[in-house]
Amino acid sequence: MEKQFDVVALGELLIDFTKNGVSNQGNGLFEACPGGAPCNVLAMLRKLNKSCAFVGKVGDDMFGSLLQHTILEAGINAEHLIMDPKIPTILDFFKTFINFFSVCSFYLNQGAYIMLTADFLPLDTIANARIFHFGTLSMTHEGVRKATEKAVAAAKEGGALISFDPNLRPPLWENLEDAKEAITWGLAQCDILKIADNELEFMTGETDFCKGAAILHQRYPNIKVLNVTAGADGSYSFYGEEEPVFVPSFKLGGTIETTGAGDTFCASVLNFVLENGIACLTPEEREAMLRFANAAAYIVTTRKGAIRAMPERSEVEALLAEN
Repeated sequence: MEKQFDVVALGELLIDFTKNGVSNQGNGLFEACPGGAPCNVLAMLRKLNKSCAFVGKVGDDMFGSLLQHTILEAGINAEHLIMDPKIPTILDFFKTFINFFSVCSFYLNQGAYIMLTADFLPLDTIANARIFHFGTLSMTHEGVRKATEKAVAAAKEGGALISFDPNLRPPLWENLEDAKEAITWGLAQCDILKIADNELEFMTGETDFCKGAAILHQRYPNIKVLNVTAGADGSYSFYGEEEPVFVPSFKLGGTIETTGAGDTFCASVLNFVLENGIACLTPEEREAMLRFANAAAYIVTTRKGAIRAMPERSEVEALLAEN
């Protein structure tokens, strides 16, 4: 049966305030960049001509209006974006240092997206997706955690593949054991996993990617495609008992920040699965998947923000042709 959407995502939609210079009076200048991991993923998928819908909540304020306008501009279905008149949009201020390490300050206590509850879920829309995508930022508080769990169940009942990105942000958790419990639950649900190197170590205790991936495959045989991102080094794809595939990152200069790079990578992988399926992927296919994802992620690192920084398919293909 043909589905209404290629990908439906649930979770955070917020404003990333990125440091962008200093005023004449010596005050720090920040650029208001629309972001939030699930919508970053959808924004890249729209660049690849995939149909997408977002489920979440923002405040009915100037920032919420900016976010609504931005995702509509990106071509993402916003019918199920709730504008709450009583709860503010969540803000994230961060500064990127010379080594691209970022320090973030989230302003989210009782903020909008964490106040999403299961009562507001569009279950028919979620069940009508080919892929459902989520992360753990929609599991930091009880109400939104229950909404996430209900959404995943609806997506599975509708026959969707489940995509999961742990997206570990320690400051957002009361304690890291709660974070580990949420990630454990997500790992047990997903078919497609994008996990960063630090998250793999957090969950397995292993710094060796092959050993860490083997532990996850043993614990969670439901995971069909397991990709590990290793920052500036590149990315790995693990696929059942097959040999792992590694593709180095693009180091062409021009990187200014890494916001949204992992989400761009994730979206590119989901696009590959939508176009090629998930069964019997050859090493050559997985290498092509990683090369495209690495290239798209590199382009985003040369731009400010995430949702509005996503590259066109032609830009990624041109970069691959030149390198």
